[in-house]
Amino acid sequence: MSLPYFEELGWQAEVITVDQKFTDVVKDELLLNTVPTSIPIHRVKALSKKYTAKVGLGSLALRSLWFIRKKGNELLKTKKFDLIYFSTTEFPVCILGTYWKKKFGIPYVIDMQDPWHTDYYKDKPKAERPKKYWFSYRLNKYLEPLAMKAVDGLIAVSANYIETLEQRYPRLKNKLSAVITFGAFEVDFEIATEYNEQLNLVYKAEKKQVNLVYVGRGGHDLKPALQTLFSAFKKGLKEDPQRFEKISMHFIGTSYAPKGKGEFTVKPVASDFGLTNYVSEYTDRIGFYESIKNLQNADGLMIVGSNQADYTASKLYPYILAKKPLLAVLHSGSSATKILKDCNAGYYIGIGSEEEFAFKTLSNYLEGIKNNLIPATDWEAFKPYTAKAMSEKQVKLFNEVMGFHFLNL
Repeated sequence: MSLPYFEELGWQAEVITVDQKFTDVVKDELLLNTVPTSIPIHRVKALSKKYTAKVGLGSLALRSLWFIRKKGNELLKTKKFDLIYFSTTEFPVCILGTYWKKKFGIPYVIDMQDPWHTDYYKDKPKAERPKKYWFSYRLNKYLEPLAMKAVDGLIAVSANYIETLEQRYPRLKNKLSAVITFGAFEVDFEIATEYNEQLNLVYKAEKKQVNLVYVGRGGHDLKPALQTLFSAFKKGLKEDPQRFEKISMHFIGTSYAPKGKGEFTVKPVASDFGLTNYVSEYTDRIGFYESIKNLQNADGLMIVGSNQADYTASKLYPYILAKKPLLAVLHSGSSATKILKDCNAGYYIGIGSEEEFAFKTLSNYLEGIKNNLIPATDWEAFKPYTAKAMSEKQVKLFNEVMGFHFLNL
């Protein structure tokens, strides 16, 4: 979403990425339509997971690290670059920043889209921890300090991420940083509309039902938000059955696991409330533009957020751009809550809200759907959250890092 704007903002970009045939994530070829053709894309190899999985090594970062290093060395030896920017959640790759800075004297910036090394799961039951947690926890604890050792600037989707890193590595307090989330990219909706016929709808949009849709990850940290939502819904079934009996809630793409192997994390909570007839969970991930189609065909949209305040819910922007009635159940301290309120983009229930308040808010939201109300979003207030505005913030930090770097040479 930044690449279309970098050049007009004074920066020419080249990209190193892993060739898609070495990845096992859901692929969406249409995403390439948004990348300017003038930008060189260097696709590198990775060790085949077919073989590395036999020794328990599935991480794309570790499988591709040597190849990215090789390509980076080749580019940095033959061309002049001013800055290296790591924007990936395959965090182990970021240790190359220290290596390249020492070898070529080029400053680097790391974009923390998620926490890298975290103690969040340390006190959680084994069943709630990610697979291979023991190994990844220790690996991240070792690699993160290597990457932060010489970093020149930090970008993060949450201020809490930066504060945690500064506490862990005090030298970072003297480094440049900025909180920059993903931006809203309206072009995506134009592409989804253009290719609508070849995109799939996960759920059946039956006219007798009121289809409420959530597209995004699940996880045990969403349980408090789901409990708040389902408690209000159960009360609705009791007090206003004529309205609530028609509701069908669809949670789509809730697991990062390979197709057909995802763990249900929404259905068990629905079962606790006796709502299995009203809640469907599709664990398989879907393509980005398919997710937009599923949002556009819904009667209403839902977002449930983590019980952690630093959860940013970057997927909030497509929900707002879909211009459908929107209900969000989020932590009161989440940046997504602030964005939703600033833009008047939807109905809000705080995690852990009293059941009566949650029920009334849910009822008002459903009334809006019934009356075909378009959200009264303040689009002027929304402008700072667009992809272009976020790209301008990125470039501002790049320029500051460059100036600071040369000042200290």
